[in-house]
Amino acid sequence: MVILNSNKTTRTVLILGFYLSLVLCGCHQTRPKVYDPSQVKFSVEYSPLFESQFYPSLVMGAASLSDPAYGLTDSGSLFSVSVTAPVSNAVLRISIDSSKLNYVTIFQEVLPVKDMRYTFYPTIKWKYDQLYRTRQQGVADLTFTCFINDEEVDVKNLRLNYRSANDCLLSVRDDAGRNHDYRWLFAAYVNEEHPYIDSILSGILSQGVVRKITGYQGDAKSVVSQVEAIWYYALERGITYSSISCTSTPTIRSNVQHIRFFDEVYNSRQANCVDACVFFASIMRKIGLKPVIFVEPCHAYLGYYTDKGRRNLRLLETTITAWADFPALTRDHKAVMEANPNAQGKDRISSAMNSKYLKYLTDDEKKKWENNQMDFETFKRAVAHSLFVKASEYDKENYKNNKKLFASADNLQYQQLDIEQLRKIVQPIN
Repeated sequence: MVILNSNKTTRTVLILGFYLSLVLCGCHQTRPKVYDPSQVKFSVEYSPLFESQFYPSLVMGAASLSDPAYGLTDSGSLFSVSVTAPVSNAVLRISIDSSKLNYVTIFQEVLPVKDMRYTFYPTIKWKYDQLYRTRQQGVADLTFTCFINDEEVDVKNLRLNYRSANDCLLSVRDDAGRNHDYRWLFAAYVNEEHPYIDSILSGILSQGVVRKITGYQGDAKSVVSQVEAIWYYALERGITYSSISCTSTPTIRSNVQHIRFFDEVYNSRQANCVDACVFFASIMRKIGLKPVIFVEPCHAYLGYYTDKGRRNLRLLETTITAWADFPALTRDHKAVMEANPNAQGKDRISSAMNSKYLKYLTDDEKKKWENNQMDFETFKRAVAHSLFVKASEYDKENYKNNKKLFASADNLQYQQLDIEQLRKIVQPIN
């Protein structure tokens, strides 16, 4: 035990205690704000065109696009922030917290003139991998904090209803009743860089329909043969038609189409008209061809140029792949031959399969098949070629009748989407 007898020592302890109490009291005091939030008037707005609906496909596909007509600002942002400068040369900093959709984002500008209203369009650091993996709709809250000269002034929160990455925006009607067309976003689902395609091209060559893939290095006949080889691969893969409703409507003013990604078509072996178009177009783009997607109300079909100069166009109705099921046909043939190794002619497949596929053969091909002069692989090739010819002719009359509508900039129901041209503004989603 220490006893303080000295008055000097007592005074020292009291003084130290006094200053300590001042420090402790100071810790509980809040420094008054220099800048009044009501003067700064900080506000945040999400593009009103989309009514709080957030489309990952739009953010990923139109990453390099900036056009107010599409609800995107000069910097490609979907957001605007506005402040009034409380002093001249004020340093504005906007901090956007991390959320399901984005990383922490910092935006900074100088506000030169006092009392002037400024509007900026911050570029958000999106979590692109997360956006791509988004397959269900949900809700995300974005928090924007405003700082002036390093002082926190105000906080604003925005709640967004995010959609699946498969949801492709088709059109939006604005407050004035004008329709904004977004069908060009279909091009974002065409992914010529998908890692599956290299192995697909190897598979195409191994099937022997073509001996090499040369793009436009050959003549028009060579180009058509390469497309037919892709067609045959799709039939062998068993990609069939699977209908999805034409559009879903997240709001009264917008229309949306569900589109499967390249790997989803490949793995599920299912595709509607749009899915199949983007699947074929992806492979065509990879080998250097120039595909075009023709979009009509609730339907789409494919076109491609047979020459590099875009003088000659051929069409392809991709849904006709559903007219054949080659994996099922192959299983049937295998089962029949295992049951009867000596089967000849048309007896090499079941009567049901003969009934389904013989109608696609010419009379000469039928005779060869029935007389055992055509092997099973050649039989499939003949069926595939017949269906390819039908798919190439299927939309000709329709295209001829609607050609003027496709060329019209005013008719938004009919779109001719040249993928090569759209690549200048629309990136593949991956």
